Amino acid sequence: MSITPVDHEKNLKIMNNPKYLQLTTARNSFAGILSAVVILMYFGFILLIAYGKEVLGQPLAEGMTATVGFPLGVAVIVAAIVMTGIYVRRANSEFDDLNKQIIKEAHE
Repeated sequence: MSITPVDHEKNLKIMNNPKYLQLTTARNSFAGILSAVVILMYFGFILLIAYGKEVLGQPLAEGMTATVGFPLGVAVIVAAIVMTGIYVRRANSEFDDLNKQIIKEAHE
């Protein structure tokens, strides 16, 4: 599949649109922040497993076999899912709206 001159012109219009830079900057920085938070949570949990076994091994309550580590591990997984949902929500609203504006302007 080759790129036609019309496609090339549209691509240039899109890339030269200030909204395109706004979109890519906002999307990349937001994704980077959420990714960093998830990575810090996961590595923090792994470091806690490696160096804080006594903390994770404490029972949730006296006489229980469930330990503190279990709800913390579930919380890390749930937090990652929630952050994915936050990204999807923002992508489906703000980022998609901006993307539609850019495409519309490229067709004008």
